[in-house]
Amino acid sequence: MFKVFIDGSAGTTGLRIYERLENRSDIKLIVLPDADRKDINKRRQALNESDISFLCLPDAAALEAVSLIDNPDTAVIDTSTAHRTADGWAYGFPELTGLREKIASSKRIANPGCYASGFISLVAPLRENGIIPADALLSCFSLTGYSGGGKKMIADYEAENRDALLNSPRQYGLTQSHKHLPEMAKLCSLENEPSFCPIVADYYSGMQVTVSLFREQINGSTEDIKELYKSYYNGALVKYAEAPDESGFLSSDKLSGFDSMEISVFGNGERILLVSRFENLGKGASGAAIQNMNILMGVDETTGLNIL
Repeated sequence: MFKVFIDGSAGTTGLRIYERLENRSDIKLIVLPDADRKDINKRRQALNESDISFLCLPDAAALEAVSLIDNPDTAVIDTSTAHRTADGWAYGFPELTGLREKIASSKRIANPGCYASGFISLVAPLRENGIIPADALLSCFSLTGYSGGGKKMIADYEAENRDALLNSPRQYGLTQSHKHLPEMAKLCSLENEPSFCPIVADYYSGMQVTVSLFREQINGSTEDIKELYKSYYNGALVKYAEAPDESGFLSSDKLSGFDSMEISVFGNGERILLVSRFENLGKGASGAAIQNMNILMGVDETTGLNIL
């Protein structure tokens, strides 16, 4: 039986992981009392006693947590931004070529960012297969529910007398320095970070990431991209989905409550829309972390996950 510790179990991601794991019979959760959650010595002990530790912490705290580990057998799944482009860390999106094997043999796994998961799922296969070049200048926008902003944003949106500005979708990341941009570029072997426009809206969870392309940007056709996605994503969690029948609309919360991801292609021969839909707390955070844990354990990677 694997011993598992969640460092930062009180946050949104940590709580969701805990809820998914507390009733599993193949692991034993190491749980610190509330009074000990910030005790560095208690955390050090729990980290080193575990077979697998999840870090659901701010970047600086995640770096500190890794420094506390001296047990070479303790595997770490870090859900922060701290190690996503770091040498020696496996990137936790196993659907990309070669990453599942790296995750299975690694003691250091960086869980992907939610927006990055959507962008990478769309662009990495195109780069890998030469459909777009390394110097491509790409644009990406995303819609997400407010749970992606953590406890404070959830409280703001669910407050009784909230700010009226929260009633409409709000764009942010306006300085083009979003923390997910480095991993987007690195994992897709891009020379340039994309222009990225994230938008948070008044619903709890669900994410829709869109990358737009012109025909002149690609080596191939719209049909080539569709066929590539169909063959590339043949696992249980990420699937190609033909244009859904939603009366000409595309809902960004369709996969709310699920841990899977849908990839679709829209547009025409001249202007192409690549769309990834998933839950920001599922395949975009906690679900992905549990998938990576399952791979480390050598069990079915969908164990404990909710698949549409």
